[in-house]
Amino acid sequence: MPAIFKMVLRQILAANLRAARVEAGLSQEDLADSAGIDRTYVSALERSRYAATVDVLQKLADAFSVEAWTLLQQR
Repeated sequence: MPAIFKMVLRQILAANLRAARVEAGLSQEDLADSAGIDRTYVSALERSRYAATVDVLQKLADAFSVEAWTLLQQR
């Protein structure tokens, strides 16, 4: 898979994660607590600094009560 495709997915996840969090009225800390991950990790994901594992993606999706694939769907 080309590196550019990986960056695009990170950017899509970052934008969707932030939008869903803001729409839900959650702070990064609230989301992290809900998903069982560290707040700094949420921040890094929203800034496209880290790539989420499928396990973390599922935890985030569960926190929002959505299907995991929707967090990777380009809007």
